[in-house]
Amino acid sequence: MKFLWLSMLKLGLKFRLNLGLKLKLVLPVLLPALIACSASTAFGQENPHETPDKTSNKVMAAARSHTVLVLGDSLSAAHNLAESQGWVALMQKRLEEKSAGATRKWEIVNASISGETTSGGLSRLPELLDIVQPGWVLLELGANDGLRGLPLTLIRQNLQKLIDQSKQSGARVVLLGIMLPPNYGPAYAEPFAAMYQQLAEKNALPLVPFLLQDVATNPKLMQEDGLHPTAEGEPIVLDNVWAVVKPLWLPSSK
Repeated sequence: MKFLWLSMLKLGLKFRLNLGLKLKLVLPVLLPALIACSASTAFGQENPHETPDKTSNKVMAAARSHTVLVLGDSLSAAHNLAESQGWVALMQKRLEEKSAGATRKWEIVNASISGETTSGGLSRLPELLDIVQPGWVLLELGANDGLRGLPLTLIRQNLQKLIDQSKQSGARVVLLGIMLPPNYGPAYAEPFAAMYQQLAEKNALPLVPFLLQDVATNPKLMQEDGLHPTAEGEPIVLDNVWAVVKPLWLPSSK
C-alpha cells in the first residue's frame, strides 16, 4: 500500500493533463485515507517505542525523498511520440533498473504539458506541490516564453518564483536549461541561455546546461519542426539529465 496513493495520483494527473483541464482532483479527498493505510502497513516494522505519528512521518518522508515532479513543456511531454518513448518515461525505467532491490522505489510524476509557459507553470505548481509532495522538482520551462519573444526579465522572474515555491515546499530543484534556435539572434538567444546558468548559481541549484545537447544540432535526431527530439533522440536527452541527477539520487550505483 505504500505507493498506492501515488500510483492513483499519477493516473489522475495523466487523465487531467491529457484533457487539458486544471488539476482539480478528487484525490485530496482520498489522500488522507490512503496515507493512513500506507502508514498502518508500516506499523510494527519500525521501532515499537515510537508513536504512530512519528512512524508515519518517517514513512512519508522516505517516500517523498524518492518522489520526483517534472514540470515542463512539450520537450518533457514526449511531443508527437508515445509517452513511453519520452525521456521522462525512460528515466523512470532506468531508475527502476538501477535501484532494483532497493527498499524505496523511485516515482516520477510528469506534469509537463505541450505549450506550457512559465506563467502557466506558476498557476499549476502550488496545487501540484500540495498533492504530489515531491522531494525533487525537475524544472524545465521557459522555451515557449522564449519562442514568443517575451521579455527576459519576465521569464527570469517567473522561473525564480517557481524555484522559490518548490524550495518552500521542501523540495530540491534541478534546473533544466534551454537554448533557442539560432534564428532568434544572439541579442536575445545568448542572454536567454545564460539566464539558466545565472539562476542556478544564484540559487545553488544542480543544472543541466542544455537539455537538447548533442540532439538539437543533429537533424536525424530532431522532428520535422526542428524543435522536438525524435524517438531516437530522447535517450540522449535522458543521458543529459542523468549525468546531473544520477550523482544526487544514486551516488553508489554504476
